[in-house]
Amino acid sequence: MRFAVSARTAATATAVVALGAALASPALAQSSFDITVGGDGYFQGAFVDQRQDSGLRSTEFANRLRLTISPNAKADNGLEYGGRLRLLAGNGDPAVSSRTVENDRAFLYATGGFGTVQAGVLNGLSDEYGMIGPNVEGVAGSADSNGLLFLNGSTTYGALPLTATSVRTLISYDAGTKIVYLSPSFGGVQAAFSYTPRSGDSNTSVNRRKTDALGGGLSFHDVIEGGAVYQGVFDAVTVEASAFYQTGKTVRQTDGVSDQRFENLNSFHVGANVAYEGFKVGASYAYSGDSAYAKDAPSKRDQEVLIVGGQYASGPLLFAANYVRARGNDSATLSTPAKADIWQGGITWTVAPGLTTGLEYDYVRSSLSSTTGGADLNDRADIVMLDTRFAF
Repeated sequence: MRFAVSARTAATATAVVALGAALASPALAQSSFDITVGGDGYFQGAFVDQRQDSGLRSTEFANRLRLTISPNAKADNGLEYGGRLRLLAGNGDPAVSSRTVENDRAFLYATGGFGTVQAGVLNGLSDEYGMIGPNVEGVAGSADSNGLLFLNGSTTYGALPLTATSVRTLISYDAGTKIVYLSPSFGGVQAAFSYTPRSGDSNTSVNRRKTDALGGGLSFHDVIEGGAVYQGVFDAVTVEASAFYQTGKTVRQTDGVSDQRFENLNSFHVGANVAYEGFKVGASYAYSGDSAYAKDAPSKRDQEVLIVGGQYASGPLLFAANYVRARGNDSATLSTPAKADIWQGGITWTVAPGLTTGLEYDYVRSSLSSTTGGADLNDRADIVMLDTRFAF
């Protein structure tokens, strides 16, 4: 407990002092901001053959389009400052086939000799900077691909351990409003710290409660994350590494009579890559123990995920392979021990600058322990996915 409070105080104080120093320094801003507009999009089509396929079709499509708007300025004293807004096409309410426009980035920043301060809506540090091997989103055959999302259904996707899709620190995907400090790089090492008052609370929402209604979605408060990233070049070899730790308290749920309490958040993630000419290999490991489990849960399998991957680039082609070993409780209820082994392979072709297309194959072997003492609910799935992307 003493360590968590100290870390939060240090991270917050560092970020606030740095931002205050930046704003207090004499600076003559340029008369106008430069506004950069960019974005990306993908279209995916998948064919799925699996054992637990009752009521499910074999084919499905998915797509996403994002637009990023970044106003930036630089003062005469060297201070760079501005903001970023990233909009994306959302699903809205599938029951009424509505469409929405959402944002998953909306923050301001200041950069100078002190480092960088960011404040607003953005993902956790491990999600932004943590390495999970060489194959990341946009590479066919990556643990960050959407292949597993095509395993929809309560006995398929929801039965996977949470670590099968949350492959870094446990809630690094959360885009709650936070303040982030990134240090300057020293000898190839850059440190980072962040503080989030409450997960899931973003934009103009203000929520200071320590309790939620019984049966509501699980949330965390006073979430702190810290870590570092390293990059070094040794002749023709490039080495990259990262390490992050995340901690926080779970929000107690109550109806005024009964309480439901959950284990606090304690999660770490480490990863490294080594590249030589066209080859790149890497691995990562994340461990979250019993974080977020109900204190009275009958079964608590430690949450961990191991990823090992490699890739080879040859002209416009990128060949990738990945293995993911995930353990924990099921992502739907966090109450039943589950495990998954995932083998992935793919080819990504750069058709033109900013345009790629890729073909991915995933083999998923998973099991969910029966809560009635019977046999495990086993599933096997073959997924073939075509992924086309552009970025501008």
